[in-house]
Amino acid sequence: MKIGYARVSTRDQNLELQMEALQKFGCEQLFQEKQSAVKDRPELDKMLNILRAGDVVIVWKLDRLGRSLRHLVDLMEEFKKREIEFISLNDNIDTTTIQGRLIFNLFASFAEFERELIRERTMAGLKRARENGRIGGKKKGLSEAAKKKALAALQLTEENNKKPREEKLSVDEIAEMLHVSRATFYRYLEFAKLSIAEKIITKRKNF
Repeated sequence: MKIGYARVSTRDQNLELQMEALQKFGCEQLFQEKQSAVKDRPELDKMLNILRAGDVVIVWKLDRLGRSLRHLVDLMEEFKKREIEFISLNDNIDTTTIQGRLIFNLFASFAEFERELIRERTMAGLKRARENGRIGGKKKGLSEAAKKKALAALQLTEENNKKPREEKLSVDEIAEMLHVSRATFYRYLEFAKLSIAEKIITKRKNF
């Protein structure tokens, strides 16, 4: 199914141009974000919840979808994992083509690169902390309850990845199960991965 998403910006409050282009392209379902809020995008959340493998998300321009580069990278990574295609009409991006699939690989590389940077910075920080006599390193800033939710987020994600495509839950569905926002879910997930990596390194050093 072709699914279109349109959003206004602070400079352009007119959705007509976007909607007309999406309709001409044959979108069967349209989602209109009529407010230019940075964080809250109810229509985007609704669209992500109904997407299924084989669907195609279509936008007028790339900047109508992601609120930031980080957000855009996360969305592209999610689309690829869920086997959802993506087309940006004015950016010549179409992942249904061989050339367009390179875009998914490019965004996936961005995501992996950022994760590696986070890991390297975290490990370097822990090393400096140990050298300065602070064995525990810098405090993570999460309560014990939040840490438990972070581990639950990782466990649910790993279990979800093992399910058949038709049974997989969306990120929003998992976040709702944990009673957290999408942004908090991603933060908890990263925290859990880094915590496990730290324990593995500490265990290896003790042998």
